[in-house]
Amino acid sequence: MVVLKLWVLLLIVSMHGYGTLASDPDPIQDFCIPNPKYGAIGTAHLSILPCKNSSEATTDDFVFSGLKAIGNFSDTGLATIPVNPGVFPGINTLGMSFVRADLKAGGINPPHFHPRATEIAYVVQGSVYSGFVDSNNRVFARVIEQGEVMVFPRGLVHFQMNVGEKPATIFASLNSQNPGLQKIPTAIFGSGINEKLLEKAFGLTPKQIGTMRRRFDPKTVR
Repeated sequence: MVVLKLWVLLLIVSMHGYGTLASDPDPIQDFCIPNPKYGAIGTAHLSILPCKNSSEATTDDFVFSGLKAIGNFSDTGLATIPVNPGVFPGINTLGMSFVRADLKAGGINPPHFHPRATEIAYVVQGSVYSGFVDSNNRVFARVIEQGEVMVFPRGLVHFQMNVGEKPATIFASLNSQNPGLQKIPTAIFGSGINEKLLEKAFGLTPKQIGTMRRRFDPKTVR
């Protein structure tokens, strides 16, 4: 059963990779393992390292072992291990990234979105209430069980909650090596938006706004 799960996950990730042209540029070589010996090239969003000679690439460049253990849990009962070229150089220029997410019983992954990527999430174990909201404010959500997959379209707000009595584990793949992450509560209350505007937009008092700002201050939120 474990082997079947892994094969399904690998199939999802490999099939998902074929859709990368819609997000990241098409690679112009088989692979590009960053060479840390040379200085990074700075861009608006990324620091790009030149590729090392392909003859210097090894099998270890294409293997990542950092998903064996659970990450550190946040106050919401969520632990994530994001994987991008910064920690796994082998996926550089391949137009993808992925993440392991663990949820305690009752834990949540708060509403958020990825501005540059579509996400596909596979439930390895547990029962997870998952969903997204489209641009017409229609909610598409239900409980996703072990072995099921749900897709979250690019740029749409989505969320997850463990509704089971045991921990849940999710593996997700995104079709960009730099998908971006915007957490809705932090974006609204932790970004310094004018207090009067927030009061009128949400019908909250100054005291309530202050409470929300302290709760979602990016310097303290976990």
